[in-house]
Amino acid sequence: MRSLLIILSSLSIALSTAQAQKNEFTMKGATVAPPNTPWSELLKSYKKLVRKGSEKRIKVKVYLGGTKGDEQSIVRQVRKGTLQAAGVSTGAMSVVVPEIDIFELPYLFDSVEQADGVLDAVRPLVSQILEAKGFKLIMYSENGYRCFGSKKPIRTPSDLKAYKMRSQESPSHLAMYGALGASARPISVSEVLPALQTGNVDGFDNTALFTQAASWHQGIQHFTVSNHIYQPALLILNKAWFDSLPPELQAIVIPKDRKLETKGRKGIRALTPLLLKNFEQQNVTVYSLTDSERDAFKKVTHPAWAERMKTATPMGRKLFDAIQAAKTAQ
Repeated sequence: MRSLLIILSSLSIALSTAQAQKNEFTMKGATVAPPNTPWSELLKSYKKLVRKGSEKRIKVKVYLGGTKGDEQSIVRQVRKGTLQAAGVSTGAMSVVVPEIDIFELPYLFDSVEQADGVLDAVRPLVSQILEAKGFKLIMYSENGYRCFGSKKPIRTPSDLKAYKMRSQESPSHLAMYGALGASARPISVSEVLPALQTGNVDGFDNTALFTQAASWHQGIQHFTVSNHIYQPALLILNKAWFDSLPPELQAIVIPKDRKLETKGRKGIRALTPLLLKNFEQQNVTVYSLTDSERDAFKKVTHPAWAERMKTATPMGRKLFDAIQAAKTAQ
């Protein structure tokens, strides 16, 4: 009888231990991207990858649509550890990691293909910069090419002179608007549409995807395809949380291959032409700058590079040099 009790007790302990091993760690992640967008699909796929790869030892909860605050708030929460993961633009990362803002310089990249190659080349340096500030890079994604949404047509740099434009809290963005003579208003994502409707701002810059997803198109009459800033995005972790994981789980949360990263980029890029057509059906006039018009914007905004580099940290300058070297090497 005593032997039976010992066996039953051992089984009970074994079952309890096995149960405890499930959901051993919790990963709470957030993004401002709404449901049913390429970003939300990317995060859902990543969630499945982590749950399956960890055999449910990591419980993943994803908060979409800005339910955990705007991007800047989300970045700060990941740094504090109240969130373990996030999908955010590089512009938002600049609030805590100013070096990453170097990616936001106007007309830094000539094409998405060039951007992909450069981002891959500087990945080790980006990881080093992030880790120094308490983050761990999981993978790249993208917001895409930022364009101008406005109440009046924008065809030349002078069209933005004294125009009230919503801006991210990015030194590169603010320097760009300064070069254009615009009045930059750094306001949060949730406040943009009301600001457009009340006239507190006259326009903004963002991608076609985010403009549609956030319903900002409801506050404008014109969308100018200027492609003035290619904006990457990052899927990040709190480094202290990552370091707390056993090695076998660390290998799961940062995939060795880049299949999911590539799939995410392709999904976002494929949507842009469709979104531009949708704008036209929603009474928003879409205009694509000609090569000469785009060159004019490139020329006028180029001084923003020097302005931004005045306040760059040594690591920020190192990243800028690495980006330029990678572009030359392509």
